[in-house]
Amino acid sequence: MIPLLIATGLIGATTLFVIHQPPFGGKPTKEQLLRYRKSPNYKDGKFHNLVETPVMAPEASYIDLLRQQLAGGESRAPQEAILVVKRNMKETPSSGNPHLTWFGHSSYLLQLSGYNLLVDPVFSERTSPFDFVGTKAFAGTTEIGVEDLPAIDFVLITHDHYDHLDYPTIQKLAHKAKGFYVPLGVGAHLERWGVSSDQIHELDWWEEIPLVADLQLIATPARHFSGRGITDRNKTLWASYVLKSKQHSLYLGGDSGYGPHFKEIGNLFGPFDLTLLECGQYHPYWPNIHMMPEETVQAHLDLKGKVLMPVHWGKFTLSLHAWNEPVERVTAKAKEKGVTVVTPRIGEQVVVDSKLPVKPWW
Repeated sequence: MIPLLIATGLIGATTLFVIHQPPFGGKPTKEQLLRYRKSPNYKDGKFHNLVETPVMAPEASYIDLLRQQLAGGESRAPQEAILVVKRNMKETPSSGNPHLTWFGHSSYLLQLSGYNLLVDPVFSERTSPFDFVGTKAFAGTTEIGVEDLPAIDFVLITHDHYDHLDYPTIQKLAHKAKGFYVPLGVGAHLERWGVSSDQIHELDWWEEIPLVADLQLIATPARHFSGRGITDRNKTLWASYVLKSKQHSLYLGGDSGYGPHFKEIGNLFGPFDLTLLECGQYHPYWPNIHMMPEETVQAHLDLKGKVLMPVHWGKFTLSLHAWNEPVERVTAKAKEKGVTVVTPRIGEQVVVDSKLPVKPWW
């Protein structure tokens, strides 16, 4: 009995030590919690989707998933290093149209109205709280880092999962970016990591805030979930964003399963010159929290988008499909539906209304 008690105590102490490490984030203050409780999306201590959204399908089999995972598959990662485009990103864009640079997965730089916005920046090698374990980035995809970026005005975070909110990256940006715009609850993570509370702006769905006079940001719903540890599921909100200048409207989708919110957003704020929508890391066992590539195209149509850029692929293996299957499927469905899709290399520049890379490189 004594050895069992000692072992249990050691396991408990180790667990407490691990989950209190900085990468797991911070906890909200009493004042912050009071604000969250006023949100129509907050109930019983957690945030909720607009429609019922179980993370796993009823027929999901964890034994089958483990079997599929252990079976491996060479196609889940590219056989050779991905060639990225290295260029001087610190030069001011030559035209007034929005410029976009993708860094793989869901990280990208937006340059418009003379400002630099960084969305879900992840420049670490792993999507994990630790740098020695977890999913590792594909070879070649980490050639670009924070030091290669221009001065960042605003950082936008869609939710607190490790493949969208990266502790080491935020530490590097904490004293460089002017403002951080995040869903409700995510601010506590940033504060623990050295970002001043004065720089942090937390938003609920449908809240609008001016970044500057000519640039409006609206937090809009997504169908997903949140959490960085084993006890904080849905303690923070997840979101998509509408970004509007005088001439252009962009939709920044974050992570989301398909749902009626896309049509609602399209009716309220569309049409969009560009939609950035997830197309990868799907599986029939979790159909509500990530879209199948064909649903990505339908979401773009619901949003009244003009050009679709598929993201959430090309850097990490977070599901069981081939690494390039998402872009193959989404471009095939887009061709069938007459949708224009832009597919840049990592680091390649996209100029909205002008330079649209469409050549398959994968």
